[in-house]
Amino acid sequence: MPVGRPRCHPDNAARQRAYRQRQAAERRTLRTRAAQRAYHLSLSTEWGTRQATFDEYDREFHFTLDVCATPQNAKCARFFTRDDDGLTQDWGRETCWMNPPYDKRTIALWMEKAYLSSLAGVTVVCLVAARTDTYWWHDWVEGKASEVRRRKGRETFVKPDGTLADNSAGFPSVVVIYRPWLV
Repeated sequence: MPVGRPRCHPDNAARQRAYRQRQAAERRTLRTRAAQRAYHLSLSTEWGTRQATFDEYDREFHFTLDVCATPQNAKCARFFTRDDDGLTQDWGRETCWMNPPYDKRTIALWMEKAYLSSLAGVTVVCLVAARTDTYWWHDWVEGKASEVRRRKGRETFVKPDGTLADNSAGFPSVVVIYRPWLV
């Protein structure tokens, strides 16, 4: 009479194959989790716009102010940095380019500022993630933007050090346009 638990595998070779399959599945899971973490991880929320992307819209709008910039990635001669705090500045009657920090806590504030500035006579063109499921999108884009243009493919941004990112963004982008509501 056999002692111990019943055999799961008919022989030692089958047991070893099952063990290797479990190990391979675990390695795939770990690689997938690591890739997902890296995919959504960024050490900075300040990513610059590629010159080609900016030029595409500048030909149409002729921007005079970059409201979210660093000295390294500013697209206009006149720009606001983090120290200038573009959220508290008057954007006058400028034609503004805005690639705001992609931080869920502050992007709503930037979109609100863009919308309210358009009511005061400013044209604002915003390059943002297509996050149609977020509160900021429903509060400040739906029904308030003059136009939303989808971007084909995924954007490649400029890193804070001024070099082009190795990979494209992990999300689709759109251009949200706020035009002055002048009669």
